[in-house]
Amino acid sequence: MDLAIEAIQLEKTYPGGVEAVKRIDFHVEAGEVFALLGPNGAGKSTTVGMLTTTIVPTGGTARLAGFDVAAKPLGARAVSSVVFQEPVVDSALTGRQNLELHASLWRVKPHEAKARIEGLAETLGLAEIVGRSVRSYSGGERRRLEIARALLSHPRVLFLDEPTVGLDPRIRAELLDVIAGLRDRSELTVLLTTHYLDEAERLCDRIAIMHRGRIVALDTPEALLAGLGHELVELRVDGSAESALASLRERGVAGEDAFAVGSRLTVPLHDRSSQQTIAAVHELGLARAISAREPTLDDVYLRLTGDSLAEAA
Repeated sequence: MDLAIEAIQLEKTYPGGVEAVKRIDFHVEAGEVFALLGPNGAGKSTTVGMLTTTIVPTGGTARLAGFDVAAKPLGARAVSSVVFQEPVVDSALTGRQNLELHASLWRVKPHEAKARIEGLAETLGLAEIVGRSVRSYSGGERRRLEIARALLSHPRVLFLDEPTVGLDPRIRAELLDVIAGLRDRSELTVLLTTHYLDEAERLCDRIAIMHRGRIVALDTPEALLAGLGHELVELRVDGSAESALASLRERGVAGEDAFAVGSRLTVPLHDRSSQQTIAAVHELGLARAISAREPTLDDVYLRLTGDSLAEAA
């Protein structure tokens, strides 16, 4: 197995004892698109900072294409590139000038840099605007330019840290199409951080769910959803939700993977139909509202952490 990214017992504790990342383990295969999914403060950006050598780990080991990020940071940087949350392109320059400057910093030969810039501008939908000043770009155009800039060095690993934060829905959808197109570059491994469920589910081969500095689940989107069955029954109760959940379990209506948050109970269905489950709940007289629906990644996060990802973010 050709590993592009390895994290082994990786941790980061900041001065004052703040544990941002707590001994996490994961790997990413070459050519894979991988997500760190979680709310702000979960440890995603700190993890990317350690992997990209901008944050020194407190403990553990991390490697990019075999290069230890602490022992051989220059080697790790040479095989990777990152698009940060905050813009780094110079708005006073044109898109092309930004790309030419970055190419020169990477010591790309001028004739080769020109070919790469033209190719990336075409691939990322920048061909018609690359000669314009960056200050005239929309948020989505600027993000596409930053991705082009990151790809100029032909990295083996590309990090995208919250790539669509702050973009309006239309521009965000356009950028997701661009990121999805990166999958065609079979030699490229992509790790993105996000708190948007649809991004992770649409773009990624596997997802690591982070919560308070730990990885609490890691699998394909399909496998994470399958763990909650083919359907969910959701009900709101009067009184103690935990008591109602215990009653449903005693009668075999709910399994061990059912969970309660506030006055809401969520019952994953595996072998039983939603009609059978709803009928059984009505017989017990427990619910004041009840419905059935398909599971989402937010349900996975809610069951694992007790928090809704949308609310936590």
